[in-house]
Amino acid sequence: MPAAAVRSLPANYEEKVYAGVLGKIIGVYLGRPFEGWTYEHIMKDLGEVSYYVHERLNKPLVVTDDDISGTFTFVRALEDFAYSKNLTAAQIGQTWLNYIIEDRTILWWGGMGTSTEHTAFHRLKRGIPAPKSGSMELNGQVVAEQIGAQIFIDGWGMVAPGDPERAAELAKRAGSVSHDGEAVYGGQVIAAMEAEAFVERDLNKLFDVGVRFIPRACTIRKLIDDIRDWRERDHDWRKTRERIEKKYGYDKFGGGCHMIPNHALIVLGLVYGGDDFQRSLMIANTAGWDTDCNSGNVGCLLGIKNGLASIDAGPDWRGPVADRIFLPTADGGRCLSDAVQETYAIVRAGCALAGKPAPAPKGGARYHFELPGSVQGIRFDDAPECKCVGTVWNTQGHSRRGKRSLAIGYTHLAPGRIARAKAETFLSPESAKMPGYTLVASPTVYTGQTIRAGIEADTACRGPASARLFVRYFGDKDAVLALSGPATKVEPGRSHELTWKVPDTGGQPICEVGLEVTSPRRADGSVYLDYLTWDGVPSATLGRPEGSGTFWQKAWVNAADRLWFGDAKWPYHIAHVEGVGLAIHGVREWRDYAVSGIVRPHLAESAGIAACVQGLKRYYALVVTRGNKIQIVKERYGRKVLAQASYKWTYDQELDLRLETHGGKLTGYVNGKKVLSFEDKRTPFASGAVALLCAEGRVDYGPVTVKPL
Repeated sequence: MPAAAVRSLPANYEEKVYAGVLGKIIGVYLGRPFEGWTYEHIMKDLGEVSYYVHERLNKPLVVTDDDISGTFTFVRALEDFAYSKNLTAAQIGQTWLNYIIEDRTILWWGGMGTSTEHTAFHRLKRGIPAPKSGSMELNGQVVAEQIGAQIFIDGWGMVAPGDPERAAELAKRAGSVSHDGEAVYGGQVIAAMEAEAFVERDLNKLFDVGVRFIPRACTIRKLIDDIRDWRERDHDWRKTRERIEKKYGYDKFGGGCHMIPNHALIVLGLVYGGDDFQRSLMIANTAGWDTDCNSGNVGCLLGIKNGLASIDAGPDWRGPVADRIFLPTADGGRCLSDAVQETYAIVRAGCALAGKPAPAPKGGARYHFELPGSVQGIRFDDAPECKCVGTVWNTQGHSRRGKRSLAIGYTHLAPGRIARAKAETFLSPESAKMPGYTLVASPTVYTGQTIRAGIEADTACRGPASARLFVRYFGDKDAVLALSGPATKVEPGRSHELTWKVPDTGGQPICEVGLEVTSPRRADGSVYLDYLTWDGVPSATLGRPEGSGTFWQKAWVNAADRLWFGDAKWPYHIAHVEGVGLAIHGVREWRDYAVSGIVRPHLAESAGIAACVQGLKRYYALVVTRGNKIQIVKERYGRKVLAQASYKWTYDQELDLRLETHGGKLTGYVNGKKVLSFEDKRTPFASGAVALLCAEGRVDYGPVTVKPL
């Protein structure tokens, strides 16, 4: 990458990224329900699309989608490779293999030679590195020039604010994992424009910057010039859309979703939108074709360029979305995310590339509400036992650690009634039924962890109130049950910190966390949530809970050919044909812990348990192998044996394995006896989830215990 001087980060970098992330997800959610429709179909059934239409089409609004999952997953290559300024296409390809579960997550698995991304994944899996994995040489021009290099590109623009050259180069490397030719050029244009949009408000100048990084003779450059020229002559987006269809329409290019026609509609929405967020999205969506992809790119660029005010100037785009994002990957603890979390992941990368320290609002709290209007997926609870009217909103002040907080307002709070604000920490019964792309996740809150919240009551609050933390979890036959912490009397105008260690849920997954308010007499007012967070390693046994339904099973991310569930003694079974199959549970933040369980190999090249799991290609494991060996191995885009000893074992033998991890210090035990130890001083994995491991065979597993050291 060229060693150009790094510009200073814009003063409002965090807020601009947040507006870009919001613009991206709003655009995707807006266009998703009618993805693939033609202009004629849209006009006949919907008319001009000026707001969400999901309810009219009886579809959910916040959904899993490849545009969102790929965008916010592939850019993690920067974090995983230590924010290297020389990040390569091959390393981004390795990131694909780390987070994508074949046939299940992120991509459209449309088949080799049909889905460009599926084709590229197959190349990567077979050991062909990027950029060759996405090349025309291997995949042909039609496959290589589909739309994917553009729809996943926004993160690379946002990590390079004011540096379009860096953004274009990163976009080229990221796009070439799966694409080539015009597809990569289109991605470079979008990324460069988004990077420049942090410091430049003139749209024409952004286009001038974007085309600097692509060949003058390429089709993307020609269509941008054409549409800018037609805009000056037509003054009507419908007339220009007709020109686009005649010269750059789907019938002119092969494949199911070519880059060229859809890039043209992005340009159409921008040049005719008049810098208006709603109008630009209306044009990009009403024009048809790959609506969620095109709308997402338009929304992101305009969010960056014009900020949160431009999103808030029209109808309520943000309220129904409430910042919510699903990111199903092999990193199951990151699945339930939100626009603020993803904003700060991008900001950390941007700061690292610029050599600047990264912000960590309110000490790195999971929910901190420091960005204007953010609610981070927290909603007022309308459960039957609440029976009071309320809402939540972001507000200035009422924070000891920052500048903003989340107001939880309630009215008619009478004795026996509860006001609750809650956030989802795992799949809900509704999200588990979501159609479309596969949703896999692990819970983010566990038994034995400590939840903390800072709160303050409104000085105008009428009537005394008490507040407490609570969690909800799946109980017998998946009934949703609640546990609450101790109550704290909330005195108007005073700040309080609530602390609560989550009690044992019997191994059942926790699906919600939040704050509840009660009062001994009728009360109206607001409680302000300054922050909400949790930490620590669980102290939990994960097995088949008594009276269990199915959600304890859904808490395991299946990255094996087959994962099935049994009885209390042997709750987990994995069969895997080629390579290593994993069943993953937990979150990336766990550190300094021991994971243990009984492993019974029925037929396997190796079997065991893993710790510090950060995907499919980043973890430590304690395994027994054919040839009577026991090993501590490190998987980091390739397996390395760190320590090994002879250990005689037979198939169907029960082996009690325990792996302790403390930083890079690893200790392995079999049947209570220490057998191996190793200190990894080179690129150690300090934290991560746990996993069950089976290589080429079938293995049975007993309950798994996770405990802090």
